[in-house]
Amino acid sequence: VQLQASGGGLVQPGGSLRLSCAASGNILSINDMGWYRQAPGKQRELVADINSGGSTNYAEAVKGRFTISRDDAKNTVYLQMNNLKPEDTAVYYCNADIVVPLTMARNYWGQGTQVTVSS
Repeated sequence: VQLQASGGGLVQPGGSLRLSCAASGNILSINDMGWYRQAPGKQRELVADINSGGSTNYAEAVKGRFTISRDDAKNTVYLQMNNLKPEDTAVYYCNADIVVPLTMARNYWGQGTQVTVSS
């Protein structure tokens, strides 16, 4: 199983980006999916997550600006980021609890995608 994240880049303050993360492999089902971020010198923190029923959870710093969604037919989770601020600059990682044949759910991380918000 692999998680492949994409969509990062350089954007001006107030701009928008959409991150995608696709899971591939012999997947039976995916439970929670989420996005985390890690800024230089800081610990990795939860940005948003979404469970298999579609319930979402957001960090206070991004509420009202970011939206997490998922497409289970594509095994993909998205993060729409609007009104970006310089403090959103970080490497963004996707994460998912994935069930493969003959095992319980395991936790997987994507490779990270850089988001830089700067004028």
